[in-house]
Amino acid sequence: MPLRITVIGTGYLGAVHAAGMAELGHEVLGVDVDERKVDTLNQGRAPFFEPGLEPLLERHVGSGRLRFTTSFAEAGEFGDVHFLCVGTPQQPGGRGADLRYVDAAIDALAPHLHRPALIAGKSTVPVGTAERLTARLAAAAPAMEEVHLAWNPEFLREGFAVEDTLRPDRLVLGVTSRADAAVLEQVYAKVLHAGTPLVVTDMPTAELVKVAANSFLATKISFINAMAEVCEAAGADVVQLSEALSYDERIGGKFLRAGLGFGGGCLPKDIRAFTTRAAELGAHEALNFLREVDEVNMRRRSRVVDLVRELLGGSVLGAKVAVLGAAFKPNTDDVRDSPALNVAATLHLAGSQVVVHDPQANANAAAKFPTLSYADTAAEAVAGADVVVLATEWEQFTSMDPFELEQQVAYRRIVDARNALEPQRWADAGWAYRGMGRPVPTATIPPSIERLVSVTSSTAVRQLPAGTSTAYDRVAPAPTHA
Repeated sequence: MPLRITVIGTGYLGAVHAAGMAELGHEVLGVDVDERKVDTLNQGRAPFFEPGLEPLLERHVGSGRLRFTTSFAEAGEFGDVHFLCVGTPQQPGGRGADLRYVDAAIDALAPHLHRPALIAGKSTVPVGTAERLTARLAAAAPAMEEVHLAWNPEFLREGFAVEDTLRPDRLVLGVTSRADAAVLEQVYAKVLHAGTPLVVTDMPTAELVKVAANSFLATKISFINAMAEVCEAAGADVVQLSEALSYDERIGGKFLRAGLGFGGGCLPKDIRAFTTRAAELGAHEALNFLREVDEVNMRRRSRVVDLVRELLGGSVLGAKVAVLGAAFKPNTDDVRDSPALNVAATLHLAGSQVVVHDPQANANAAAKFPTLSYADTAAEAVAGADVVVLATEWEQFTSMDPFELEQQVAYRRIVDARNALEPQRWADAGWAYRGMGRPVPTATIPPSIERLVSVTSSTAVRQLPAGTSTAYDRVAPAPTHA
């Protein structure tokens, strides 16, 4: 039976969850304090880029099943189940989670709860938060003991959030009664009917699931990036090492790809908040390893800058650097704690002329770092570049043709910060290539021959001008930058 559901907070999590609940057949009211965002959503438009979200918004806003408001009073009157989807960023000047938005949402909603209701937290919070909020609700909600709290952590991947909402790989319900679990099972009836695994547990365990999962993923990413550091010292290839490891079913290949490291609004702040909370609970030694996970991750950003400097002969001052990518990963416009944008900003501060292009994140990046230059296309970004940095592995970047690109740049130098290109192909095309934890490739095929087999159409084969040397012979020396 359809329920009346409110979703408090309409950011990356909340907007997708609201649209997903409507798709599952419920009547949904989204709530946010940002009037402009609410207006945008009520027009069926997404305030950020997430594949598949806008069609859901258009369909369900158009049908009347989904709408948005700034009124908590309206939400309290409307909802049977209230999903808490506000952000929990890192504390300013600290490492713990900033819970001011969670507290504010509870404080704004509670006075309007005059009848039985269930609040289900989806935000990622430190363990123990639910217990504290339960007391806060009991003191402020007119319905008092008839208002219950549960925790239902989210496991969304940006870029795949719609799919993860409608077809999740598991559901976790942290509850204090079987009745509350039954309500949430009714919410997710279609998902559960499709065979999604369900774990019903206590609230502290439910609070821990998301941060534990993110910590494990962060550890796996930093492990292979630590191996990249060793490979660079030993002359080995981390990509081949990762492939060999991936065949071990105990290890697997997911999240075992060395590169620029993780970023975004979840993994970095979650592992820091987790270590902080563990220390508060007296278990600080248990998570000491996560500090090194964080440090390994941050070192990869510095390593990319070092590789750019190496290709430029020791100094980045005055060099034009094209940074392809600003989002923390492809298929999103999210630049929170983005490694790509961090590299661009660091090179800019070191004196480089940095031009950034991202297919979706230019506007968000410009709002965060307005002193950088931004190009509307990749071609504009790389025009006259001394070095190209592939910083976010969008498909249009990973499929670049080295021969086409060389016509636009000043020097054929590329740093593949995501290990997304084929090194030998670029070396054979005359490029100085640097990857993360990979040996420096040397040309094995004369570039003039490579050109003859690189056909851009059935009738046109690229030819070298008469009397010119091959691309390999014409690899330009590093410019001198004072």
